Amino acid sequence: MTKSVVVAAPRGYCAGVDRAVITVERALEAYGPPVYVRKQIVHNRHVVEDLSARGAVFVEELAEVPEGATVVFSAHGVSPQVHAEASERGLKTIDATCPLVTKVHHEAKRFANQGQQILLIGHAGHEEVEGTTGEAPENIILVEHPDDVAGVEVADPSKVAWLSQTTLSVDETYQTVSKLREKFPQLIDPPSDDICYATQNRQSAVKQIAENADLVIVVGSRNSSNSVRLVEVALEAGAKASHRVDNAGEIEPAWLEGVERIGVTSGASVPDALVQGVLEFLESRGYPAAVEERLTEENLTFALPPELRKDLRKASACDTQ
Repeated sequence: MTKSVVVAAPRGYCAGVDRAVITVERALEAYGPPVYVRKQIVHNRHVVEDLSARGAVFVEELAEVPEGATVVFSAHGVSPQVHAEASERGLKTIDATCPLVTKVHHEAKRFANQGQQILLIGHAGHEEVEGTTGEAPENIILVEHPDDVAGVEVADPSKVAWLSQTTLSVDETYQTVSKLREKFPQLIDPPSDDICYATQNRQSAVKQIAENADLVIVVGSRNSSNSVRLVEVALEAGAKASHRVDNAGEIEPAWLEGVERIGVTSGASVPDALVQGVLEFLESRGYPAAVEERLTEENLTFALPPELRKDLRKASACDTQ
C-alpha cells in the first residue's frame, strides 16, 4: 500500500476564535500595550505566546489588572460577578465572548427566570462552564458524563431543562441527553443546539478522514476542549491511533512506524500555520503532499465587540480630520 496523508476541512479557526484574536490585536493597535486579557483569549499556547510578544498581558484574575487599565474577556465568557468586579475597579472592558457562548448565557438566564432546574452538560473547571454557571448558580447542576446521570437529583422533575458547553463531543452529549430524558421525561431542550457549528463540523470532518486511517494527528493545545474531543472522535470513528500535538515538534517518530495512511486536523483555536508545519514534517519523513477532504464550507463571521468598534471609529475619524 502506498503512503497517503489526508487533511480535514473544516479545521482550525472558527468565527468566534477569529473574532477574539483579532479583538486583542486591534485593541493593542487602538490603545497601545499593555492590554490585559483575563485567562487565555483562546485555548492555544502559540496564539497566547504570539499576542504576549505584541504586548498583551494574560492574567488569571482581575486583581492582577491595574485600576483603570483595559482588559479583554476571553472567548469562553465570564460570569456576571466578573463584569461587576471590573466595573467596581474602574476597568475598561472589551468582551470578546463568542456570540454562541453568549447565547447559552441568555438561555441559562431565561430558564432560571422560568424556575427551571438547569442541567448543564460540560466539564468542571472549564472557563465556559464557570461563566455560564455564574448566570444562575442556584439553578444549575453540572453533568459531566452520561454515567453521572444516575446520581442527578432535582426538586421538581417536571421543571428541568438542559444546556451544554459549546465544545463537547456531539455524540457523547446526546448520549447524556438521552439518559437525562429517560430519567426526566419532561426535560426541556434549548431552542437550538448549544454545541457550536464549528465543533460539530470539525467532529464530522475528522470522522470522514478517520475511518480508514492508521493514525490521526490532531493539532491543538492540551487545554483545548474541542481539540481533545477530536482525538476521541477519531478513535471512535475507526482510526487505529490518534494523538494530539501542539505542533510538529511534538510528533514522536515511533507513531509513524508501519503507518501508511495518516489523517490530520486541528481544533477550532489553532492557526493553520501549525497544521502546515505538521504536513511539512510528514513530507520530510517520506509521506506525499496532503490531499484535503472538505466536508462543508464555513462562511460565518462575527462583528468585533461593540465597545471596540466604537473606539476604532473614533480613532478613524480623528485620523481623517
